[in-house]
Amino acid sequence: MQPAIDSERLLARFLRYVQIDTTASPEAATYPSSAGQWELGRLLVGELQALGLTDASQSEHAIVMATLPATSQRPLPTIAWTAHLDTSPETSGSGVRPQVWRGYDGGDLLLPGRPDCHIRRDENPELADCLGHTLVTSDGTTLLGADDKSGIAAIMEAAAVLIEHPEIEHGPVRICFTCDEEIGHGVDHVDLAKLAAVCCYTLDGSAADQIDVETFSADLATVTVRGVNIHPSIAKGRMVNAVRVAAEFVAGLPRVRLAPETTEDRQGFLHPYDLAGGVAEVTIRILLRDFQTEQLRVYADRLRRHALAVAAMFPGSAIDVAVSSQYRNMAAGLACEPRAVEYAQQALQRLGRTARLGVIRGGTDGSRFTELGLPTPNLATGEHNPHSPLEWTSVEEMASAAAWLVAIAERWAEG
Repeated sequence: MQPAIDSERLLARFLRYVQIDTTASPEAATYPSSAGQWELGRLLVGELQALGLTDASQSEHAIVMATLPATSQRPLPTIAWTAHLDTSPETSGSGVRPQVWRGYDGGDLLLPGRPDCHIRRDENPELADCLGHTLVTSDGTTLLGADDKSGIAAIMEAAAVLIEHPEIEHGPVRICFTCDEEIGHGVDHVDLAKLAAVCCYTLDGSAADQIDVETFSADLATVTVRGVNIHPSIAKGRMVNAVRVAAEFVAGLPRVRLAPETTEDRQGFLHPYDLAGGVAEVTIRILLRDFQTEQLRVYADRLRRHALAVAAMFPGSAIDVAVSSQYRNMAAGLACEPRAVEYAQQALQRLGRTARLGVIRGGTDGSRFTELGLPTPNLATGEHNPHSPLEWTSVEEMASAAAWLVAIAERWAEG
């Protein structure tokens, strides 16, 4: 019988982690892009070493790695668990004041830092699955950071359980905490040779009991709009206002069937999410997403045609569209190591639960790991409303994820 997860210890870990500001910064010239990722990484190295993982370390790029030694005398495959240290730059992660709601009663959650900020049960149907749970939110002025500190807490608790129960047979388990996942650089400096695993599991999913086996393929389009700046007193016939050109460009992007707010399931989208600049130059960042990788080129070509048309409307302007790759759908790569998903399903079944196979309208470090040859499905870990001040998590769902990891390690030991 598997040992119980200590939910109070798990909650204490999570509360510790979310109060460290690890917001990623796409404008930073450093890696990682924020000092808080170094700070949280150092804390985790200390906690791992306190568990007895003597090889726990933080690399020159702030990547944290450690090894749970095998308890079996038989040679067994090495597997890995991973989560990311950073949080999204879309909502502030500075000064997080976590709110703990014990014995959730099914009502709306009024966040105390903003009287107008409610987590409404009719807008969050997953709350119905969490009656009686201990929930955690922010106070409404920041995000919470459950994406991905729920995953970190679940991994740390699973590691503690395996250390405390050496009678559980398992092979070597590598633990890896990455940086800057939210800005597309999570695995840039991970040493896969050092990780040396046959497969990996990202703990970066919503709700409970879901294995994500597909993600979007993703590119980033950086659109640079150039105008002509001159003092407005003498601007007639001479000024070309890049702000107006950029506004026309964004207004002309498709909203029906190609915007995240009008699409669902397997529909792709173009998502302008950042705009900055002035009369002389404006930069627009646009996410390109689709489950069919080849469709990204179609979206890029559409943006370039649109740029030519808008520039023609404003003589003297110029619009450049530069597209860079971010990550690719993990589905094909997972087929190379079917045990990764099969053993996760079987492990959950032994806990009396049934795994759902799902897809993510986004990506994880697992997308890049899989693309690089390390099959990495994504496991649910209790994240809800990520990147938002309405973010929340369930301690019971985090505990379920930790128990799942322990069961997966046991299943891999059986071969």
